[in-house]
Amino acid sequence: MNKPLRRIAIFCGLLVLALLVRDNWIQYVQADGLKTHEQNRRVAIEQYSQPRGNIIVDGRPITGSVETDGVDFKYKRTYKNGPMWAPVTGYASQAFGATQIESIEDGILTGNDDRMFFNRTVDMFTGKKPKGGDVITTLNSKAQEAAYKGLGKNKGAVAALDPRTGKVLALVSTPSYDPSKFAGSSTKDADAWKAMQGETDEGNPTLNRALRQTYPPGSTFKVVTAAAALEDGKYTDIDGPTNSPLPWKLPLSTQPLRNEGNIPCKNATMRQALRYSCNTVFGKLGDDLGKDKMLEQAKKFGFNDEVFMPVRASESVYPEKMDRPGNALSSIGQFDTRATPLQMAMVASGIANDGKLMKPYMIDSLRAPNLTTIDQTSPEEMSQPLSSENAGKLQDMMETVVKEGTGTNAQIPGATVGGKTGTAQHGVDNSENPYAWFISYAKTDEGSPVAVAVVVESSDTLRDDIAGGKLAAPIAKDVMKAVLDSERDK
Repeated sequence: MNKPLRRIAIFCGLLVLALLVRDNWIQYVQADGLKTHEQNRRVAIEQYSQPRGNIIVDGRPITGSVETDGVDFKYKRTYKNGPMWAPVTGYASQAFGATQIESIEDGILTGNDDRMFFNRTVDMFTGKKPKGGDVITTLNSKAQEAAYKGLGKNKGAVAALDPRTGKVLALVSTPSYDPSKFAGSSTKDADAWKAMQGETDEGNPTLNRALRQTYPPGSTFKVVTAAAALEDGKYTDIDGPTNSPLPWKLPLSTQPLRNEGNIPCKNATMRQALRYSCNTVFGKLGDDLGKDKMLEQAKKFGFNDEVFMPVRASESVYPEKMDRPGNALSSIGQFDTRATPLQMAMVASGIANDGKLMKPYMIDSLRAPNLTTIDQTSPEEMSQPLSSENAGKLQDMMETVVKEGTGTNAQIPGATVGGKTGTAQHGVDNSENPYAWFISYAKTDEGSPVAVAVVVESSDTLRDDIAGGKLAAPIAKDVMKAVLDSERDK
């Protein structure tokens, strides 16, 4: 080969080598970045080229797919009773992406998950149209409906768990939204999305208040303080007097901690202190125990950690840095203590389950289009916040609250109900309407199948009538009754 031809051959070889290097760089190094790039429409087009699998509740789909007239997207997502289920499903939109289960289990729902490779291969050879798999949830449709109807036009949230397993039975947030209205990519969908964004100042319907919003838990947190006192051995007899003077001044302060009304809190027993919701008793208990022991107990119930089920729930907070007055106020659910409704349902759940807290989960199983199970969730113990003996004592205390205390509106004939009301301060110097809380559980001779937390953030109720026992307890009662009825029908 003469010299000019050799140079041309070398140059062409270098070009081919550069092309191969570039091709491999794109395919193996940049592949994920290109796949998820916001300008790459091919992924979204593929996602909606076939019907998505469904999200299932009680054996029935709460989602669907419908064929469109669009050029790029053949199918779009539909939802049955979308506003009620949106806190569970999230949304899948051709234009605005996906959230919650729709996002986390997108691979299963589209059929692109690696665990469905065999199904895709079989479908290719048999000529079947590709189809997504299904997500089977742990939700109870009757409990969800009771929670949604109970909240009505109020702003708030409900979380309900099965204490025995950790299954999420209800998850409601209001105000809510209908994911069907912006599931497509038309101008109408865009207008619906824009209109919903304009509602954020009024209530932000896309905010999942059951999982992502934290509130001062108010007096519902007193059950955590009671658990800390029992576990520490500070008090062992729930019917014995406590060393609780009245009035009681906050430590390092001349300011007395006040109770709500003229209630018998001086040296009250722990049972009576929870029944009447004595701030002085539980504030002093928190101070006597100290910040470290209170923090340790709160963490055992799940505070200061995010929860993944697999949808993420924001961490609830018991402050790690504060002075003695701050700890005393935190011990009654004020100051900087904050909790999600899910977290407070976990507190009630751990107590109801004889001191054992199960990890919450809302996906029971994943199913291929041929109905074979791809993955099955097994219940998992999360922690042991308190002993079985002390859990029994705390159950006695909470059941007194419902029998003859502030939680009588949660009574259910034929069942034993334990609960705790809470009315948490809101705004600077409590200038805004308070939050109404109620946490509870219900049990029969077969065990405790449900624990609930309800928070009503705002309502049309007059300020003086806002109380956990009045606003939140009836909602919790309806949710618990729905679960108990479901258990009887099995």
